[in-house]
Amino acid sequence: QVQLVESGGGLVQAGGSLRLSCAASGSITSINAMGWQRQAPGKQRELVATIASGGNTNYAGSAKGRFTVSRDSAKNTMYLQMNSLTPEDTAAYYCYADVDEVDVVVTILGQGTQVTVSS
Repeated sequence: QVQLVESGGGLVQAGGSLRLSCAASGSITSINAMGWQRQAPGKQRELVATIASGGNTNYAGSAKGRFTVSRDSAKNTMYLQMNSLTPEDTAAYYCYADVDEVDVVVTILGQGTQVTVSS
């Protein structure tokens, strides 16, 4: 079993920065890709950024140039550095991990951390 715990959310003014962390525990060696999703009130959950086990990254259009996803294997932790935040970035942010089971890939989701950007 893999468990994910996010931290680092909070209240920030527009133009500011936050760094989210996602600490993984359990069957770490079975983790493949990881990433971040977010869900704003009244909106569907959307993918923000992904990072493959080899380090390749992908970003949603709204995150490109402002957000950076990274992984520290030694600490079993993934990060999301968010710069130039706008009120439109206000959402609950969830980290996820694609975990290799015996014959299937299972997606594990963290409990979420709230990011609020004031104008």
